[in-house]
Amino acid sequence: MDVAIEAIAWLISWFFLAYFALVNGSYLFVHLVSIVTLQRGIRDWLLEPVYQPYNSPFLPGIAVIVPAYNEAVTIVDTVQSLLNLEYSNHEIVVVNDGSRDETLERLVSTFDLEPVGEDVPFDLPCETVHEVYQSSRVDLVVIDKDNGGKADALNAGVFFTDQPLFCAIDADSIIERNALLEVVQPFLRDPERMIASGGAVRVANGCSITRGVITDVGLSRSHLANLQTVEYLRAFLSGRIGLSGLGSLLIISGAFGLFRTSAVREVGGYSTETITEDMELIVRLQKHVSDEQHRITFVPYPVVWTEVPERRAVLARQRGRWFKGMLETLWVHRRMVGNPKYGMVGLFALPFFLFVEALGPLIEGLGYVIVPAAFLLGYLNVPFFVVFLGIAVGIGTLLSWLSVLNEVVSFRRYRNPRDISLLLLYGILEHVPFRQWKSFVTWVAFVQYLRGETSWGEMSRIGFDR
Repeated sequence: MDVAIEAIAWLISWFFLAYFALVNGSYLFVHLVSIVTLQRGIRDWLLEPVYQPYNSPFLPGIAVIVPAYNEAVTIVDTVQSLLNLEYSNHEIVVVNDGSRDETLERLVSTFDLEPVGEDVPFDLPCETVHEVYQSSRVDLVVIDKDNGGKADALNAGVFFTDQPLFCAIDADSIIERNALLEVVQPFLRDPERMIASGGAVRVANGCSITRGVITDVGLSRSHLANLQTVEYLRAFLSGRIGLSGLGSLLIISGAFGLFRTSAVREVGGYSTETITEDMELIVRLQKHVSDEQHRITFVPYPVVWTEVPERRAVLARQRGRWFKGMLETLWVHRRMVGNPKYGMVGLFALPFFLFVEALGPLIEGLGYVIVPAAFLLGYLNVPFFVVFLGIAVGIGTLLSWLSVLNEVVSFRRYRNPRDISLLLLYGILEHVPFRQWKSFVTWVAFVQYLRGETSWGEMSRIGFDR
């Protein structure tokens, strides 16, 4: 009996070891591609233009759409940062999605908004619009509507604007002044085929902000926020550079993405049936234009800074929502998985998200329980357990350090040697117990998804540091 149990434990443990190696090996491959892709693109980015682009009359018009629900704490800073953008042809459209706090009142008083006083001249595919406000001194429009969720609010802006491009951002975000000029570059180079581009998302916690502008980049006093800083460098920078280089980009963050307005309207706008509308839209766009020449790309140089949760309960709700939304999207578009009709998206991107991003954390969570238990019960030898820990911790740390290296060498937003050293340290510390906690949150979200619980959840804000 003991021999049989030992054999079963040995087989199960080797399965977890092999799967850990597959998951981390896939991440390592994507990150190595990101390094190559980044080094190819950094030379073009560093070249100074021979003309002043800021006031060019040939820049396409962009509507910056900001869905806002109970964002009174950060909305003024966000709008102020948008007014500071170095782009000659853009308008700001804030959609107040039935906020119950003072979001609308702060916008009205700060930017001298006045009601237009006329009905919207066409039907918007969203909840009832009560009023449209316009500023008397800046290029700002505010749509006040009943609550319908983020996707519904985005649709209000997408179908309201008459600009050829729109940029979707979160209301708790600060965009760097030249970000629109950077993220629009793919549309200028390839105006016929480009339908979407996204920029990098970084953590604003700990940064100094004056009148909507990041004046000093630093780390937060919150350890939880700093752990997320390393995550964002790894997933929202290096990871997306690599996937974009492989033609496999499935997510342009809702915090900062630029889209061709007509293309999004053609596919019906954002889906209100999923809770991660940003990923679902990109997959639907990839599906819709699969037989045509098109491009969806990631541009790492423009940056939007966003506030991340500093409390575990809020972070758990956020990560649970992300995971459930990914499962929803994969299920809705399940027929694309492994389908050569959709090129790299069907053959690599969707299988990667299914077997690595979706199943990976679940199997990893089981491994954290079963493998140590088998070791403590004497069914695993010491060398095997060391190899298991080496793959679980070693490769993960390497990925985080490669991401920090990408940041230090290519972008240099973090210049303080102490901050860089701390980022490297957090790259190690995130493995215990933060990584195990995330696996637990994933399992909770998975059970909720099976039960049909897809609520959004409240995302409380503390406001940007001054």
